[in-house]
Amino acid sequence: MLELGVKTLLAYLLGSLIGSLLVGQLRGGVDIRKLGSGNAGGTNALRTQGWSFALWVMVIDIGKGWLAAGLLAPMNLPGIGIDPQVERDWLAVACAAAVVLGHVYPVWYGFRGGKGAATLIGVLVGLKPVAILPVFAVWLVAVMLTGFVGLGTMLAVASFPVYLVLTEAQPSMAMLVFGCAMTLFVCYTHRGNIERMRAGTESRAKRLWLLRPR
Repeated sequence: MLELGVKTLLAYLLGSLIGSLLVGQLRGGVDIRKLGSGNAGGTNALRTQGWSFALWVMVIDIGKGWLAAGLLAPMNLPGIGIDPQVERDWLAVACAAAVVLGHVYPVWYGFRGGKGAATLIGVLVGLKPVAILPVFAVWLVAVMLTGFVGLGTMLAVASFPVYLVLTEAQPSMAMLVFGCAMTLFVCYTHRGNIERMRAGTESRAKRLWLLRPR
């Protein structure tokens, strides 16, 4: 169990490296948690700092998700080795969940991070890259129809376990549990978006919203 514990901890610490706050420090100490929506994610970075800033934020946040799920999980760490008693699928999703939790509740930044969407993209690249296209398609269609990026994100995450059930005769139980757990978690991290959508005050991505009033 040493391998599971060490890799999960490392994945959490990796997740705690928040792209927007790292880039902000390099850009003169900008803390986007004090700007716009107050969230440390890519959407708020784009709205408050522009494309260049947001691009680097996404590279970092997506990259760490891929590193945790796709590289760290199967890695043979010196002094730790590979534990034959630990199932590889469960180890991979444990690292995946830990890096997302680290992004949302980063120990380095007072446990105030982002909502986990970009890191989940990286995690998906590490766990199941073939699912990227259909998951992205769900996100894009949802945003084009409603204009709500947060709603698109929640539906896209929820589509991952659905995709597994529809495309695999015997989907991995670890992947299914992870997909369902992350759907609930992302809905929780987007609870503010849900409240604003219900109140009619949520902002929309007007450039992608095809059904907006003309």
